[in-house]
Amino acid sequence: MKILHITCSARGQQSVSYRLSQRVMDRLLSRHPAAQIVTRDLWAEPLPHIDGEYAAALGGTRDRVSAAAARGLSSLALSDRLIAELRDADCVVIATPMHNFTVPSVLKAWLDHVVRIGVTFNATPEGKIGTLADRPVYIAVSSGGYRTGERARQPDFLEPYLRAILPTIGLKSLSFLSVQATAFGPEATTAAFAAVERELETCVA
Repeated sequence: MKILHITCSARGQQSVSYRLSQRVMDRLLSRHPAAQIVTRDLWAEPLPHIDGEYAAALGGTRDRVSAAAARGLSSLALSDRLIAELRDADCVVIATPMHNFTVPSVLKAWLDHVVRIGVTFNATPEGKIGTLADRPVYIAVSSGGYRTGERARQPDFLEPYLRAILPTIGLKSLSFLSVQATAFGPEATTAAFAAVERELETCVA
């Protein structure tokens, strides 16, 4: 088994989203102790945005895309590597804070590389159809305020966006785990972790 672990916080391993994702990882490894882990820290090693060559190639023919990638053009070659990394994973764990109501820019950059027409999805008369095989995707989210539930007082574009974009490439088995209200102090964070522990028991296979 191969697990792709993606982290997105500037706080690294001290971040709440990372700590929550590590609880997911611990449960997965207890069930699959021989699993291979591939880690990608998008904050420590941020990805470049897709570039003009990438955009020009995708606007042309598939032969042009293949030729550009074969020449090692940076954005396309990197996109190929990231897609291969994702395709090889048996499950994916994403640790992300909420930034300004949505995903951090570093996670958006990763998505722009892996959501690629003609490779991870095809445009059809029925809409976009993903080409990746489905697999479990666990998304560990931290937020300073409440983004869901009765106490939510802010928009949430993070979860709806990920629920739309990941199935576009074929990843439909999504499980969201949240630690909310981290800005309310240590006691609120501790309570949120305790609450999510019950969810972990049921959703992490």
